[in-house]
Amino acid sequence: MKNLNQLLTSVKNAKVYGNRELQIQGLTIDSRTLESNYLYAAISGTQVDGHDFIEKAIELGATAILYSKDIAFIDGISYIKVDDVSEALGQISLQFYDEAADNLIIVGTTGTNGKTTISTLLFELFTKLGYVCGLVSTVENRIANKIIPSTHTTPNVIALHGLFAQMLEEGCTHCFMEVSSHAIDQNRIAGIKFAGGIFSNITHDHLDYHKTFENYIKAKKRFFDQLPSDAFAITNKDDKNGSVMLQNCKATKYTYGLKGNADFRLRILESDFNGMLLQINGKDIWTSLVGDFNAYNFLAVYGAAFLLTEGEEEIDIPLSALGRVNGRFEAIAGTENKTAIVDYAHTPDALENVIKTINHIRQNGVNLITVVGCGGNRDTSKRPEMGQIASKLSDRVIFTSDNPRSEDPNAIIDAMDGGVEIQYKKKVLKITDRKEAIKTAILLSNPGDVILVAGKGHETYQEVNGVKHPFDDKQIISELFNELG
Repeated sequence: MKNLNQLLTSVKNAKVYGNRELQIQGLTIDSRTLESNYLYAAISGTQVDGHDFIEKAIELGATAILYSKDIAFIDGISYIKVDDVSEALGQISLQFYDEAADNLIIVGTTGTNGKTTISTLLFELFTKLGYVCGLVSTVENRIANKIIPSTHTTPNVIALHGLFAQMLEEGCTHCFMEVSSHAIDQNRIAGIKFAGGIFSNITHDHLDYHKTFENYIKAKKRFFDQLPSDAFAITNKDDKNGSVMLQNCKATKYTYGLKGNADFRLRILESDFNGMLLQINGKDIWTSLVGDFNAYNFLAVYGAAFLLTEGEEEIDIPLSALGRVNGRFEAIAGTENKTAIVDYAHTPDALENVIKTINHIRQNGVNLITVVGCGGNRDTSKRPEMGQIASKLSDRVIFTSDNPRSEDPNAIIDAMDGGVEIQYKKKVLKITDRKEAIKTAILLSNPGDVILVAGKGHETYQEVNGVKHPFDDKQIISELFNELG
């Protein structure tokens, strides 16, 4: 428990009306989670404005209100007016949780694709090196061996600082986390002093939120603009926007890449569905990861690990021992030498990378059948693009339902089909039921063929009209392989 004066230590331009010595029991941005003696932060979001719930929050027990707009006061309540509620809340959360974030070595990864893989592999690598680590990711949050379910790529700022406090209490020294563009834009990472930032790549995604690609780039860049001078920034030199991230960045700058001169360089010596033999800065390292896109992810992990250990740790052997990340290019063996690949690819670039990787590895005479859909209530402009990529690069394609949410799945599938060029139309089937689509792909496949099931990866549900129904691509594939023989 802290009083307001203690919580406002780092908040700039705060105007306090009421008792500064008021003891605060907890923090929240959701009036539904309020308890007595809580501080309620009225954040103006994209869907609702927290200022509209201030009276309700007070009725439910809030004794302090953090706000930015003109409001009516109620006697006995302390009010804190700030320029930016979300930014101030980050500083308040830092103090409420005893500056836990300042006592961890926190490395954030941002980019369109690769965030989960890079963050998870860094967590696993440093765990193998003997450190106690935390992980914040799309798949799950981890405190050493303890798994905490993940609901967002990056939690809200209060939950995030609370998670750091738990990590510190459990003896963690490092935390590796995904940093989404939404989190950056909404100040969900406010109050965090990052030890390092990693940029993977940037391609078409989230334009439903950011509206323009330029805004999306600016959101990613803002993360690097905020890095302190004693941090490191490592960026993908082969991405055309990699250098943009480093402009005006105060951190020490490094690059990684496969194509040209970079601080950390890599060549792929051998590659198949079992893994790759890589050469990094002149040293040969084996990995079970597959594909050029994963080579970039692996190199980012190597570079960050080298910088965090100041090149002193022997990282090559534990790097080679790292496994694949849940739902990222996971291979499932079937009968008749058939192989199913499950991947989270849900953007045009990610889908293209996965299919090109499969096409590079598969032998002559081996067909690729791709099962793919697009999520509902998300960026609609990528649907025809993903349809075009899948139909052009695969031998057969089945468009199916992903997480339709509140949209008509058939309308989503039709939008994907709209991107298919006329000469590829004969390759395409449309099967709304995802399990039936996967089953059809297996039945259509010949011995030795490859079936890509893309879009959901690690997810164990399918969201339809606000309800999450159990659905696990990997489980369904395994069951169908056994059933169909």
